[in-house]
Amino acid sequence: MINKLQANVTDESAILVALETDESQDSIEVRLDELTELASTADIEVLERFSQRKHKADSAFLIGHGKADELYTLVAELEPTVVIFDNELSPTQQRNLEVTLKTRVMDRTQLILDIFAQRARTREGKLQVQLAQLTYSLPRVGLLYTKFERQQGGIGVRGGGGESKVALDKRKIREDIADLTRELEEVKKTRRQQRSARRKLPFPSAALVGYTSAGKSTLLNLLSGSEVLADRMLFSTLDPTTRRVILPDGRGILLTDTVGFIRSLPHDLVAAFRATLEETIEADFLIHVVDISSPEADRHRDTVLETLEALGAHNKLILTVFNKSDLVENIEELQDLVSKTPNSCYISAAKAEGLNSLMERVSETIKNLVDTMLVAIPYSRSELVAQCHEFGVVHSVDYGPEHILVRADVARSLAGKLEEFQIV
Repeated sequence: MINKLQANVTDESAILVALETDESQDSIEVRLDELTELASTADIEVLERFSQRKHKADSAFLIGHGKADELYTLVAELEPTVVIFDNELSPTQQRNLEVTLKTRVMDRTQLILDIFAQRARTREGKLQVQLAQLTYSLPRVGLLYTKFERQQGGIGVRGGGGESKVALDKRKIREDIADLTRELEEVKKTRRQQRSARRKLPFPSAALVGYTSAGKSTLLNLLSGSEVLADRMLFSTLDPTTRRVILPDGRGILLTDTVGFIRSLPHDLVAAFRATLEETIEADFLIHVVDISSPEADRHRDTVLETLEALGAHNKLILTVFNKSDLVENIEELQDLVSKTPNSCYISAAKAEGLNSLMERVSETIKNLVDTMLVAIPYSRSELVAQCHEFGVVHSVDYGPEHILVRADVARSLAGKLEEFQIV
């Protein structure tokens, strides 16, 4: 089946291909729609969408030899710079397809890696992407070398008559991977120190999680008054950003925006970005932002929850925020969904609607993370009273002859400092 799309003029152009098998969980159209978004994010013009239905993938050509020949006819006609497959390709499949189609071939994983490479801004983000790209490319080295290109060297070169070019390239990639891993470990130490310093602050912490383009960055900007990049492109946020947010009741929280999740996020990328994704593990609770206007909202929610489980963060307190309510036609259905979803609300971050409901939910969630204490603080430690005001909610203060009697809700990090003055 072939679906024509209107072409735009860009440097890169592509034909998109998807295979549906008995094991496929999502429809061809849904997958091709998302692949189209990914291509657009990478500034690649989509010329055609091509699909095939088989009981199982062909081990040599994925879509089968006959279908590959049919695809070649289309490639010869349109002359794209690349053919992008939604399915993950084995090194053998990629080699065979490039030989048959006589053009560059990539899969969804490589496309996502390329997007991350374009979007990474911090040193850590760039290192993580480079590591993921090298790990992905290692088994694919030398796929299209000719017989003569595969051999090089001569007298005095390792490997007798000459070490193969494939072996040399693989050895160089392994060395680069080792160098990047060591460099990343140093960067991770710095991140751990920053995270440790934040944990000492007497604020509860929350991480914004959600499918890519759900509106997390827009929500962070709205709540904190910051200007984190927020657009409709996939993966607009790669590097985590933390801001302090003051709630209407005076409590403060540290809110971190994290990279958006996506279906079948490449394993190498998850591994490389684990330090960044650990922000979700370290947070006291999670705010799961869902684009409720998307027809795939349920699948997106499942993808995020599956990713959280893989990260070991699925048992954390989760506040579900159904975003983009202004784009929903049947508001009664949305209200019914909220009533059936524990600890949830709906908002429109773009129009700043529903924020009171969100703030109430955040405040209720925080109550599970703070302690109400009655403490008698000596005047010599009066800075603790100021911290109760700045980092908690103070209910009462009485100044006695020797102590200041304070009743307040405080985060557990501050509660540890007050424990010795607590009145049981």
